[in-house]
Amino acid sequence: MEDLLNVSRAVLSATPARWISLAETLPADLLTRRPAPGEWSALECLQHLIDTKRAVFPVRIAAFLAGRDFPAFDPDAQGSKADAGQSPLELAHEFDRLRTASLALLAKVTPADMGKQARHQELGMVTFGEMMHEWAGHDLMHLVQAERALMQPFIAGCGPWQSYFSDHVVRGK
Repeated sequence: MEDLLNVSRAVLSATPARWISLAETLPADLLTRRPAPGEWSALECLQHLIDTKRAVFPVRIAAFLAGRDFPAFDPDAQGSKADAGQSPLELAHEFDRLRTASLALLAKVTPADMGKQARHQELGMVTFGEMMHEWAGHDLMHLVQAERALMQPFIAGCGPWQSYFSDHVVRGK
């Protein structure tokens, strides 16, 4: 990738608007519907992204810039449940606020920082550039996961067209 830092920033900048759009336009029952047993709803994907903005990526940025190691993150053990009483739109705006703060931290990062290394508790030595690839990919992966969750009732109800969606059916764990 030609300019990893700027392309990653672009992906990270675009993601909150997509979540806000989903939360503004779709009913809460669709956003909270789990696609299959043991799978996350779209809203649970958003909550996970909020958790990572609070506890993961700011910690990792600071660790890389200070030359420190950082722990792994277990979303099942360390993640939170949907913030009580907050609507999907409020959660989307919370994600946007947290992302703005993360982007402010990233504004201090230079292309020269991409080669900095730190030790991840489970993965061993990783570079800042590898983390930027993971972060942008993580955002996009959970958007895809959320959109697949949102698709399920439509796939189930489309009758003979279901075969066209076979690659998108979510099967439970």
